[in-house]
Amino acid sequence: MPTEPNERETQHLETPEQLPLLPVRDIVVFPYMVLPLFVGRDMSIKAIEAALAGNRMIFLATQKALDVENPKPEDIHTVGTVGIIMRMLKLPDERIKILVQGLSKAKVQEYIQTEPYYSVRITKVVEAKPPTPSLEAEAVMRTVKEQLERMISLGKVLMPDVMVVIENLEDPGRLADMVVSNLGLKVEVTQEVLEVEDPVARLRRVSEILSKEVEVLSMQQKIQAQAKGEMDKTQREYFLREQLKAIQKELGELDERGEEIAEFRKRIKDAKMPDKVFKECEKQLKRLEKMHPDTAESATVRTYMEWIVELPWSKKSKDNLDIKTAAKVLDEDHYDLEKVKERILEYLAVRKLKDKMKGPILCFVGPPGVGKTSLGKSIARALGREFVRISLGGVRDEAEIRGHRRTYVGALPGRIIQGIKQAGTNNPVFMMDEVDKVGMDFRGDPSAALLEVLDPEQNHAFSDHYLGVPFDLTEVMFITTANLIDPILPALKDRMEIIEIPGYTEEEKLGIALRYLIPKQLKEHGITEEHIRITEAGLAQIVSQYTREAGVRNLEREIANVMRKVAKQVAEGKSECHTITPANLHKYLGVPKFLPEAEQEKDEVGVATGLAWTETGGDVLYIEATVMKGKGQLTLTGHLGDVMKESAHAALSYVRSREKLLGISPDIFSKTDIHIHVPAGAIPKDGPSAGITMAAALASLLSNIPIRRDVGMTGEVTLRGRVLPIGGLKAKILAAKRAKLSTVILPRRNEKDLEEIPKHLLRGIQFVFAETMDDVIKASLRRGTTQGSKAKPADDRRGPGRTKTGRIEKPSRASRSRPLQPAVPVSLPSPPAP
Repeated sequence: MPTEPNERETQHLETPEQLPLLPVRDIVVFPYMVLPLFVGRDMSIKAIEAALAGNRMIFLATQKALDVENPKPEDIHTVGTVGIIMRMLKLPDERIKILVQGLSKAKVQEYIQTEPYYSVRITKVVEAKPPTPSLEAEAVMRTVKEQLERMISLGKVLMPDVMVVIENLEDPGRLADMVVSNLGLKVEVTQEVLEVEDPVARLRRVSEILSKEVEVLSMQQKIQAQAKGEMDKTQREYFLREQLKAIQKELGELDERGEEIAEFRKRIKDAKMPDKVFKECEKQLKRLEKMHPDTAESATVRTYMEWIVELPWSKKSKDNLDIKTAAKVLDEDHYDLEKVKERILEYLAVRKLKDKMKGPILCFVGPPGVGKTSLGKSIARALGREFVRISLGGVRDEAEIRGHRRTYVGALPGRIIQGIKQAGTNNPVFMMDEVDKVGMDFRGDPSAALLEVLDPEQNHAFSDHYLGVPFDLTEVMFITTANLIDPILPALKDRMEIIEIPGYTEEEKLGIALRYLIPKQLKEHGITEEHIRITEAGLAQIVSQYTREAGVRNLEREIANVMRKVAKQVAEGKSECHTITPANLHKYLGVPKFLPEAEQEKDEVGVATGLAWTETGGDVLYIEATVMKGKGQLTLTGHLGDVMKESAHAALSYVRSREKLLGISPDIFSKTDIHIHVPAGAIPKDGPSAGITMAAALASLLSNIPIRRDVGMTGEVTLRGRVLPIGGLKAKILAAKRAKLSTVILPRRNEKDLEEIPKHLLRGIQFVFAETMDDVIKASLRRGTTQGSKAKPADDRRGPGRTKTGRIEKPSRASRSRPLQPAVPVSLPSPPAP
């Protein structure tokens, strides 16, 4: 490594025309200035290495913008300082620390090299020095030194050594550089001073800067003096207030502070809180008593005391234990929903026999609009309790449930404690809506926080972060609602009693409309039965042709639409009674929105009717299959999920394994492509329950036997042809009734589930319980066809389901009127056991 130059040698060094350039940030280097620099950029490190390999000289120029990591030539000032590297040290983090001394000012003429570091051609800036200083220069120098002394008297900190050097400087240019480099000014201002070549002009510019700094320091000192005066005033008031308190204490007079503390003591006593909570209250009250009333912490403790004394620690509402009255209230508010009503009456019966019992935790699961939320209000009215409802939809912060800690500004208890305070009793009916839509992010998982709230074994000592003391929630009757059960956390699901509320039948919707919706809408629209009368047939047409939903929200909207039309005519002075019938319904609601499916007016080959479950209830899917010339590929369309696609492959494998018994030509699978499509392609579909429907469609297509259009089916299929059970049975049966299907094929293991479905829903439908796919084929393929008919080749223009003459075959009147069982004469043996 080359020897380090001493300071005496640096004064006589000649500046070369070409030097490596080191861009510096946040500082301007002046001649005769010695300072350390930390270098980390790769380009800068290479520039230093190049300087060390030569004469140790480097050109130091300041960047125009501080945030530019890789500056271009236009980002760097042209005027800078030639410096010499006096020492260099490599740091552990791969940065380099150098000690540089400024030698002379220079200006960049051109950039010779840009990679791997900047190398520039410079011109040294030589300042003219008169033999004797002029009077102007002498005056400006004295002014600058006096301004510096004034700044130090106003609080500006400058090193004593620097002041000694400044006092002894007689050169205007060096004085200007020395002052500016030690003031800590902005880079733009300092660079502007560096670029002024005339020494006296540069010193005048420094004097202007110092004048402004003196004014700023004077204003700053004035503001500090005012602030100190305010502080002295506050301290004086504090002492006076304390003296006044002592005088009032001697005279036996209570001030407002004492009255507040006495009021808190009385409220704590009246609250009849548990011992542990009582001790915490006393502790916080003593803290409040010792604090100054104007402090921020005093306000925090006061708010905490307000919350804790207002909670209903011992207040509870008396339950209405008359079971008949409660049953009457529930029937008044809701139509049907017998399972839910029976559960509430059972709870009342046990409460009547046993005085102290834990509140149940119920979860109502069902599609939108079936009355889950309103059912909570009805339960509270039947029990004679207060009702509290909170919505959990979109909640992502755990503090919404457990509250914030008191250390935070604006902290509050969680929604549970807020709801209890709102109710005013410790045994309300507490409804948590949309529990399946709780989110999770960096602020915690609210679902996990609900585990303690909704567990009867834990919630006797529910701890809110804000309160910091346990609160007993065992008397609270918690009811949660959800549209779907799957998104709920499994541990949370395990703590709740799930009660499913399926969609309504058309008959139930008629009953709800007659008993609840029409009277409610008459009242809301300001008309009476004298102005409008909706016939039962007209109402049935609104249900069937203007709504398609599991609940009754859209039905209520359509009834309200009719009411508005009538209310408008009544407001115009037409007071006659308007009778709504199927014949004139379109005048009020327009053309029907939903019509029966027209494409299934006949039996077709390769089209099977499946039953599906959706969030809004049951629906009917017409699964279509067709063949075309190809190489044996299976194409699936209709926005199908992975599980449904796998079911299609399993169905095809089953049909191929039964090709001899179904009379299918073996060559058809290698010479044709099969396409399965599920209509309504924009709607995502998934699940295994369409397995037997796709298998039936394929069996029909490849054996050229039509499927009965009035037969619906649902079930999962295996490779061996076994039919596995499915869910959502009631919703699917409702869909079958809406589609006017006469026969429904179900898995044998779902037979027991029919016991939970109301009997009136089962009327008019014949159920076939299938254990294997052979049972499905026997029950679904059209009677009267001959066994063993071959599938048509791909180039047959007659198409599936057509005779040689090209006409579509129709079943005879006799075959259409006969029931489906016993099975069609396609006799197939059972598959081997898996």
